[in-house]
Amino acid sequence: MTDRYQTAMMENLYWWGVPTLFRCPHERVEGQDIALVGVPHSTGNGTTERDQHLGPRALRNVSAVGRRMHSGFNLDPWSAAKIADIGDVPLPRANDNEACIADITAFFGTVDAAGARPFSVGGDHSITGGILQALGRGELAREEPVCLLHLDAHTDVFTKVDHFLGAKKSAAHWGAYLADQGRVDPTHSMQIGLRGHARTLDWLQPSYDFGYNVVTMKDFRRRGVSDVVAQVKEVIGNRPVYITFDLDCLDPTIAPGVSNIEPGEKGFDIDEAVALLHSVRGLNIIGGDVVCMMPTKDNPNQITALTAMAVMFEMISMAAENIAKGNAS
Repeated sequence: MTDRYQTAMMENLYWWGVPTLFRCPHERVEGQDIALVGVPHSTGNGTTERDQHLGPRALRNVSAVGRRMHSGFNLDPWSAAKIADIGDVPLPRANDNEACIADITAFFGTVDAAGARPFSVGGDHSITGGILQALGRGELAREEPVCLLHLDAHTDVFTKVDHFLGAKKSAAHWGAYLADQGRVDPTHSMQIGLRGHARTLDWLQPSYDFGYNVVTMKDFRRRGVSDVVAQVKEVIGNRPVYITFDLDCLDPTIAPGVSNIEPGEKGFDIDEAVALLHSVRGLNIIGGDVVCMMPTKDNPNQITALTAMAVMFEMISMAAENIAKGNAS
């Protein structure tokens, strides 16, 4: 008994051993139920604040101190499913956004073919475009378009500009081009928490034009968590769903180290964000990502990285619970 608790204590210390995401084994994707992936890409943001590529390293560093058990689910996700850290997407052309998006798509094509549900840490939000070019209408989605649970301060459907400071498949465009490709089904997708400082008064219009179900932060405050959760369940149903979580949807007081921070209106607190994540619990979750961490601006105590870790843990736990139930049936 003592040895078991001593081992558990040592696993919860971040300063020893080779850092992997949540201390999972570093293995190949073949044979895994869930693949944890780093996507160290920041050229799709198109700004001078590009240290988002350090996000995977920051999360690996702190993730050893994360929860090992999900008390709310009564679940040990690490034994409920085969989970491995399969490393980072290699990006040898790091300063060429379009080349990187193609490399990301190719990498996740192999993950999809292996049948492992990927949960990734970025990286800026352009990585979602690369990932879903592989997963949308792929093996995990059973050749269907993917529905999104998209928590963000911004729409990322900015069709009114051709590129974002040179990047075409940018962090500002993926929500549009994936819909154009038929990889994402906007009419059964939710965009929640939008509160970005508008450059134009019609900044939400492209999302409406594509058919996304939009819940602005003001809508969320007026309606409340339970009403929005009910809408998510109705809109997505049993379709394949991908969760994409931009850390700027959170209030800056709990996630200060993010790109494109939005301090002018209160963002989600962590309990609200987790409740929204749980809206897809038990649904057909095929993957997810956490994006837009800025480790060099994260303080105090690496709170943004720790919060990102907590968000990723919820995603992993929901997918592991589904896998365990499927294995038991």
